[in-house]
Amino acid sequence: MKAASYYDVFTACVRLYHLVDDVNQRLSCPYSEGSFEEKLFRKCEIDTVQWHLEDLIRDPGIDPCEALGIKRRIDELNQRRTDCVEEIDDYFVSMYRDRPVQSGARHNTESIGWAIDRLSILSLKIYHIEAELRRHSASEGHRAACVSRRALLCRQLDDLLQSIDWLDDDLAAGVKKIKTYRQVKMYNDPELNPVLYGQREAQL
Repeated sequence: MKAASYYDVFTACVRLYHLVDDVNQRLSCPYSEGSFEEKLFRKCEIDTVQWHLEDLIRDPGIDPCEALGIKRRIDELNQRRTDCVEEIDDYFVSMYRDRPVQSGARHNTESIGWAIDRLSILSLKIYHIEAELRRHSASEGHRAACVSRRALLCRQLDDLLQSIDWLDDDLAAGVKKIKTYRQVKMYNDPELNPVLYGQREAQL
């Protein structure tokens, strides 16, 4: 399964991050520069940092100025995450661009890049639910709930791995059309966010 190898990259990234567990660290990528695996690793690195920033910003005692800085950092990571997914989609587009497409072939509900994005997030969910199972301060009730949640996540993992491989096979065989749509994120764009362009226009 190709998707299983993608998942292996994600789990390697998550484990490497937690050796230090610092949102300001820069991970040393074990994969060749420019390789597809490096793209996957860097994408998961973004997801992992964002995951922990989302934890930090929910601290009830957080200083509002610190929370604002974290929120802006999360927004920046969201944009980078989207950019990484589009690079992954571009990889598959270049791979299958010249493949003949069967008559009546349909496109998928999401691109393969966004399906792989969900696989990265799932690797984080599974890592952290397993960490909860190892937490000494957790109650038996909490552990029981986490066992149930881990079973659910593992079923999702099996289904998602299979679905990604099926989609990849269908794209290779021309059974599905490869289509991608750029995410039109408006809040980061000074030409589309009315707060940002309104401030600029007010200064004219």
